[in-house]
Amino acid sequence: MQLILNLDIPPLPRPITYTDKILLIGSCFTENMSERLVQHKFKTLSNPHGILFNPLSVAHSLDSYLDNVQYRKEDLFYLNELYNSWDHHTRFSHTNADAAIAGINQSQQQAADFIKEANWVIITLGSAFQYYLVDGNRPVANNHRAPAQWFQKKLLTIEEITASLEKTLQRLHTLNPSAQILFTISPVRHIRDGVVDNNRSKARLVEVVHALCQSHTFAHYFPAYELIIDILRDYRYYDIDMVHPNYLATSFVWEHFVKSCISADAQKVMKEVHDIAIARAHKTRFPDTEAHAKFKAGYLAKVADIQLRHPYLDMDEERAYFSA
Repeated sequence: MQLILNLDIPPLPRPITYTDKILLIGSCFTENMSERLVQHKFKTLSNPHGILFNPLSVAHSLDSYLDNVQYRKEDLFYLNELYNSWDHHTRFSHTNADAAIAGINQSQQQAADFIKEANWVIITLGSAFQYYLVDGNRPVANNHRAPAQWFQKKLLTIEEITASLEKTLQRLHTLNPSAQILFTISPVRHIRDGVVDNNRSKARLVEVVHALCQSHTFAHYFPAYELIIDILRDYRYYDIDMVHPNYLATSFVWEHFVKSCISADAQKVMKEVHDIAIARAHKTRFPDTEAHAKFKAGYLAKVADIQLRHPYLDMDEERAYFSA
């Protein structure tokens, strides 16, 4: 008995390998995929601006890395006892302006260096709604819990989204011609916009992304959105808020991502890395026993072996743990 539809996902023309550098940017779903890539020891840089939802903010952040923009204290604003940036997530906010700028610019420099050598840029778009400051009509990436009357909300048109992302993709391809783009649409429901407007928003993102992929041979699409909305399509796969996909759902998406986007050779290495990671996370009740010493010695040998065969893997933490 077949209980769900099958979704035929074509493999990437050039699948992701362990030697690739991967920049991930976009919504909170980006963070989930990034964590799994990090767990498997891929070379990643995730959300240098923090979580971003709308395409204009994503394009603006990528442009800032291409231009190696450095921020100043004048770019911050003070609210709720914190210095904040309208371009950045609250994880960059700080009680001290100098500390906030230092954190932002350190991340900016890291991203500017990384994007020059990135083999893959994975962009996850979450919402086509953009907020603008009423005072000055400035687009913002995060409202930082400012009063609602400070903002005007707008549903971006397909033409506006396309123009913004198209310009950024062209600039990125000029700076780094070997970089490949992988678009995804976040399956997270922006239910605060309402069910109808959330669907309008997602539809515009889907239309733009497919148009860009048709226009550029270096742009590709992975159907994370469709896997959850159309294949799983059940609230049992969402958290209690009925908005965010739960662990089972994201694991389902991850499995399909690995099969269609990561090379067969890398998948074999991933299984070995995963086995070591599970052992690293194991909590023993009796750390002083001979059995536990043998357990650690066995995995230390596995770490040494995999590093010998795959020297590009960073297993220093695992080596330190099992040799302690």
